[in-house]
Amino acid sequence: MHVKNPDNATFTKELNTTRNTGLYIILTTDEDDSRPVYISGNFNNWRTQDKEFMMEKIGNSLYHYKFPHDFDYPVELLYKFTKGDWSDVEIDKNGDRTENRFTKNHTGIQKEHVARWRKNWLPFKQSFLPQVQLISDEFEIPQLNKTRKIWALLPHDYDNSSESYPVLYLQDAQNLFNEAAEFGNWKIDKKLAVMSEYKIGKIIIIAVEHADEERIKEYNVGKTVLGKGEGRKYIRFVTDTLKPFVDSNFRTKTEREFTGIGGSSMGGLVSIFGGLKNPEVFGKLMIFSPSLWVVPELKISPKKANLSDAKVYLYAGGDESPSLIQYVQKFQKDLIESEFVKNKSNINLSINRRGNHSETYWSDEFPIAIEWLFFQSK
Repeated sequence: MHVKNPDNATFTKELNTTRNTGLYIILTTDEDDSRPVYISGNFNNWRTQDKEFMMEKIGNSLYHYKFPHDFDYPVELLYKFTKGDWSDVEIDKNGDRTENRFTKNHTGIQKEHVARWRKNWLPFKQSFLPQVQLISDEFEIPQLNKTRKIWALLPHDYDNSSESYPVLYLQDAQNLFNEAAEFGNWKIDKKLAVMSEYKIGKIIIIAVEHADEERIKEYNVGKTVLGKGEGRKYIRFVTDTLKPFVDSNFRTKTEREFTGIGGSSMGGLVSIFGGLKNPEVFGKLMIFSPSLWVVPELKISPKKANLSDAKVYLYAGGDESPSLIQYVQKFQKDLIESEFVKNKSNINLSINRRGNHSETYWSDEFPIAIEWLFFQSK
């Protein structure tokens, strides 16, 4: 139903015709911008960019959505409004979290109002920030005869809980939450805070710092256009040394379906290698802007057929390089054809046509990837 002028008699007449044909939601807001508005709730696994539930803008600060007449409603409909992500969710006039909206009505008109919206995860609550622990500033890497600084980001209430948590191993720790990082950072601490506040799910992040001037060599896998790399040894360190240490010293869910690896650029490339070569260890891959040009003929051969149910989140920006999107799309296709991932729905390809090769865009993608990889069943 399209309404050109929400104030005229035609609009009122059309409203009246919807009363017995499905629930009709009308939303007004005090703050408005060009971002679309979505409804997320217990009817769609709280997905935040579900195009089936994108509201239509019909006037200044005015939106509407009509559920199909044959919609399968839960007994009680729980929902919130977002601008496409939990980083852009509705908040009250004071900047505080709003509770879930609810209704048991399956027909008629539901009028709602949003005072403000989060933007780029601000504001966040200090009390929900993860506990950041320095595991060691000289953690031994026997495979490379080196040491490295490694961090653990634990859920904010880790010390007051007996829960065990999934784990994601991330590369390039210097750029993940360090406010003094030269090229900016992903702000994962702030984003984990908002995710925790909204009960999206709790996770442990193990952040491994890169090797500075030897970063590319360490993340390079085998013999490539960049020469001979040490990526194989580095991944053996993560799987054979670091993960056992983490599982022994923190409350983790140790199984592969709760264990992920990820990174961006060369960090994304070495994470791809880690996931492909060790499917029995990593069931989740978070790959942002991977440097696939380094190994243009990357071979994918799953080690065990019954381990081919990995979930892979791929991201690429259209303003990074002329060929990146093509490389990532080919990698997605190869994952499916090789049956490393048998179910196509287990690969999420996100492309931001305006995205460039920077922490800013990886930061925006991080919470969406975490939610999809670890906390969505579909």
